[in-house]
Amino acid sequence: MTDILKLPDQSGAITSYKLLGTPIAPPSSPPLFNRIAYAAAHVVSDPLRDALPWGSPAIDWDATMAFRHHLWSLGFRIAEAMDTAQRGMGVDWVGARELIRRSLAASRSVAGADLACGAGTDQLAPENAKTLQDVIDAYETQIDFVEAEGGRAVMMASRALARVARSGEDYRAVYGHILGQTREKVVLHWLGDMFDPQLAGYWGSSSFDKALETVLAIINDNREKVEGIKISLLDNAREIELRKRLPDGVLCFTGDDFNYAELIEGDGERYSHALLGIFDAVAPSASKALGHLAEGDTQTFRAVIEPTVPLSRKIFETPTQYYKAGVVFLAWLNGHQSHFTMPAGMQSARGIVHYADIFRLADQANVLDKPNLAVNRMKSLLQVYGL
Repeated sequence: MTDILKLPDQSGAITSYKLLGTPIAPPSSPPLFNRIAYAAAHVVSDPLRDALPWGSPAIDWDATMAFRHHLWSLGFRIAEAMDTAQRGMGVDWVGARELIRRSLAASRSVAGADLACGAGTDQLAPENAKTLQDVIDAYETQIDFVEAEGGRAVMMASRALARVARSGEDYRAVYGHILGQTREKVVLHWLGDMFDPQLAGYWGSSSFDKALETVLAIINDNREKVEGIKISLLDNAREIELRKRLPDGVLCFTGDDFNYAELIEGDGERYSHALLGIFDAVAPSASKALGHLAEGDTQTFRAVIEPTVPLSRKIFETPTQYYKAGVVFLAWLNGHQSHFTMPAGMQSARGIVHYADIFRLADQANVLDKPNLAVNRMKSLLQVYGL
């Protein structure tokens, strides 16, 4: 029988907690979904080679690739080398390039495997960007690499562009130039500044309404090259406004880790597809829920996915950009990696009370796949903090 844990809470007290969740059984074969579902996947550090974790973090490629096979086995597409993989927060373009190359190669050995790859400008430090052409050159380098490797790109929001652009017209110029050259359709990425403060004012305005008009203009200008747009503003009303104004054939991918359940289900007329970091952490539950949704069983969809929402809101709480720590924490608890370390030591971005809260909510959401292992690993973490 699983032991009782002594966990800290928000008041500073230590309280007893006994597991009550039931793990989700993995499917015998990847289920079919009626929504496109990308799981943005994390990378696994290699602590035995991590001599310079801040400057040049080492990656455990075997464990990183094994996790991608885990996601494919559950029916997900993978959003590779995105912000969940710590782009700009530990993993640089050199590491991301190798990650993309390896993942694309691995996908060719898995029937039905699919992925899209994050292409941005992170090899260009924002302070070194002086002109729009600097940003264009950086985007071209990354998108050319992705397409040369046989991949499709997610055009990630650019810190450098946010720094040098002066208007929505500057964004239309840069995006129009890049989209005019791509061989494959591209997914655009609207990432709010709660995920990355350096993206404040993206699309040329701090006003959502003005930014929306710029985004729609870019999409309409380049409709034949845009598969869809991922919107990550943690505001379901704004996503619904974008969704209803997209032209036919352009998809809305929710990146709303607070409201994804209702946005994916939809309102009976429109719904969102998904490109979510939380799917990395709750993959078996999300897979089961999406499988039932595809069968028209919305009751089971809600019963399975809704308990994951409080967990996701805790993982993505302010400061939201540190959500990666909670994602990797759950990967460690569930046995997908042998340690709880991250590129650039980002596991230190959250405190033990935060991790204790995640542990409780993960259990209550039925996403602790190996309860006894999770308990033992949580106890070892508590000991590090003197508990």
